[in-house]
Amino acid sequence: MKLIREKSCCFTGHRNIPDADGLWIRKRVRQETKALSRQGIEIFFAGGARGFDTFAAQEVVRLREEDMPQLRLVLALPYLGQDKNWNAKDSAAYHALIRKADEVIYVSDCYKKGCYLLRDRYMVDNSAYCLCYLNRDLRRSGTAYTVRYARLQGLPVINLTSFGPWGQDSA
Repeated sequence: MKLIREKSCCFTGHRNIPDADGLWIRKRVRQETKALSRQGIEIFFAGGARGFDTFAAQEVVRLREEDMPQLRLVLALPYLGQDKNWNAKDSAAYHALIRKADEVIYVSDCYKKGCYLLRDRYMVDNSAYCLCYLNRDLRRSGTAYTVRYARLQGLPVINLTSFGPWGQDSA
């Protein structure tokens, strides 16, 4: 599949999502994905982590299966076997997404220091938009890093929350 930055959006968000928030996050991902699709965005990058990445990727698959066959899911994964120590439920969801993805890209064959940041940079560098779930000021979190990097690269950042300085740039 040919990746076209101008038609792409990356997802980034927290791994730990309160159970009470899961449904509204999925709903907002669907809404924003549909809105981005109307603007010509067809390729969606997800990093394959538990939590928001999984929710977002699952919603792209659902939309594609329902009535938006033009949508493409690209999993940009930090390394082979990242789910090795996950529980059975999370690992099953991960492998289901790998099977349903249009493309799977590994930035490393094995775990190496910095492979998660390489994955995040790869997604941003190949995207025109960033859709995130950043609900707290975690200066050292991967989500905060990815959002900062996206902004430095000039990407509009759509935050599903409106937490402090991390609120939406657009939409």
